Amino acid sequence: MKNRLLSSSWIAALGGLLFGFDTAVISGTTDDLRRVFALGDGALGFTVASALIGTILGALAAGWPADRWGRRRTLMVVAVLYLASALGCAWPWDWSALLVFRFVGGVGVGVASVVCPLYIAEIAPASRRGKLVALSQFNVVLGILLAYLSNWGIGGAVAGGDAWRWMFGVEAFPAALFFGLLFLTPESPRWLVSRGLIDDARRVLESVGSASAGDEIAAVRASLVEESGAGSESLFSPRYRRPVLMAVAIAAFNQLSGINAIIYYTPDLFRMAGVDRASALLQSVVVGGTNLALTMAGVALIDRFGRRTLMLVGSVGYLLSLGATAFSFYSGKGGALLLAGLVVFIAAHAFGQGAVIWVFLSEIFPTRVRAKGTALGSTVHWIMAAVISWTFPLIAARSGGHTFTFYALCMAGQLVWVLAVMPETKGVPLEAMERELFAAEPLPARRPVVQLHEDYR
Repeated sequence: MKNRLLSSSWIAALGGLLFGFDTAVISGTTDDLRRVFALGDGALGFTVASALIGTILGALAAGWPADRWGRRRTLMVVAVLYLASALGCAWPWDWSALLVFRFVGGVGVGVASVVCPLYIAEIAPASRRGKLVALSQFNVVLGILLAYLSNWGIGGAVAGGDAWRWMFGVEAFPAALFFGLLFLTPESPRWLVSRGLIDDARRVLESVGSASAGDEIAAVRASLVEESGAGSESLFSPRYRRPVLMAVAIAAFNQLSGINAIIYYTPDLFRMAGVDRASALLQSVVVGGTNLALTMAGVALIDRFGRRTLMLVGSVGYLLSLGATAFSFYSGKGGALLLAGLVVFIAAHAFGQGAVIWVFLSEIFPTRVRAKGTALGSTVHWIMAAVISWTFPLIAARSGGHTFTFYALCMAGQLVWVLAVMPETKGVPLEAMERELFAAEPLPARRPVVQLHEDYR
């Protein structure tokens, strides 16, 4: 029933919550890690980036287990990785052990960033796909806010120098809950069809409220037959050039905004502006709350206004906010101007890229290569995140203004890309979208969605 569709989507999206929590929790520990392990700027940057290196590997490898074991069992592995990382980072025996467990958590984040939206996209009807897949991004943002709140609360409640251990370790509880709840979800019906389990796929579709399970299965089988004509073509064959380039572009632009550098180093940015540690942690909560509120708005509107419109609004917001943030560093005013710039930046990201990227990546590839294609986009995303996050402490220490000016120039490039290249995918069935994107003579990016439905009825 529809209730099962929603509950399964929410459970899968819990992987996104842990993704967000794991990503942001280190922001509250950086001072303690410097002290406990005697880290300089470069070593601290590498400690943060060690998780991202694992994330790159996880995203790159996610397609194989998702296709071989199924989407649900792959998410169970993700839950175990999160649990091991939380406990290991809380009680490492030395710096190298911390790096290893951060890497393990990163692998979980990388796999989750591919498989959570992929699973939801494959069980959701086209009319609700945007909102339901965006639940994953909503939970990522909720996880970031919970990490900021947790860091702030633990920082004020735990005396002595062990607060950082609890900041890391608290993630073990939602990780264990995620693992248990996954037993209540069905497998992806599109994966079941690809494995020849037609009756199982029909039961899953009927259980999530599909009114035409037979037609959906027939469409998936037809698309698989059509794709089988490609033989052993790889993801990088000419057939898939257009979605591959779109996936690489949206993923690279996502990180060239500087979003992960800001999430990882939010308290550090405020301390650079002269704010004390407790206030920096509290202002991080303000930034996280803004992220959550605007992500909710993006999720509510993505199926109404479309992916492309949200990206346009977000791109303009990026340019305004990054310009203001750069000016706050150049002028030395910091404080309120820096907070305002970061809040507007987070709002622009949450409403645009944050709400769109994982939905868009899960839509643009055909069933046969969807896991691999989504993994490619996620891998590019995390490679860029590692580069930005590793280098940010070194570059920002020399010129915060130059750093944010560079991000603003990159977002000007994103605005041009959205206007000239990005297609609208709102409301288009996954199998119909394949034909649109792989047509020998691609249709214009702005072609009305209504016309697409007429073409592929």
